[in-house]
Amino acid sequence: MIRLYDYLPSGNGYKVRLLLTQLAVPFERIELNIIKGETRTPEFLRKFPNGRIPAVELDDGKLLFESNAIISYFAVGTPFLPADSFQRAQVLQWLFFEQYSHEPYIASVRYLVIHPDVQDPRRPILDTLMRPRGYDALRVMEGHLKSREWFVGERYSVADIALYAYTHVATEGGFDLAGYPAVRAWLERVKSQPRHIPITQG
Repeated sequence: MIRLYDYLPSGNGYKVRLLLTQLAVPFERIELNIIKGETRTPEFLRKFPNGRIPAVELDDGKLLFESNAIISYFAVGTPFLPADSFQRAQVLQWLFFEQYSHEPYIASVRYLVIHPDVQDPRRPILDTLMRPRGYDALRVMEGHLKSREWFVGERYSVADIALYAYTHVATEGGFDLAGYPAVRAWLERVKSQPRHIPITQG
């Protein structure tokens, strides 16, 4: 069985959990507390040198890390990844956007807010740089979603899963989504998809 190394509050871990659940792929979830450094042990680092979750160990022993690489792997040959080559490139476009322009700000601000005791050098720029860049990402998403239901084509895909993971909990980081009606409507569409699970469900 697939083994998923995870941390329940993590949106990156949630991406994999959500996709596997929606694909009805069985997996064993192994909880690792990142606050306590449980992904920095020699045993974990021998398998996954980046020292982060999520990470997966496949049935055949192959190892894979980085959330968007993992969901892309499991989405191949399913409706979650378009067959059309240009639309696949568009999915990758949004996966890269999520990791470069969205996750470093929206997810990181949430992390710092919900873990106030964690020492982090980014705290002085939380309100002056990180949160404004998070709103920049939300504006890009809002503009894109004003004229469409999903990020790529006419179907829910891993592009939606990747962006949903931290957007739907952005308010936990102090982001106000009131001015983003298209984003809020899209969040409800994602939530209504078959086999949807909340981020709190292991």
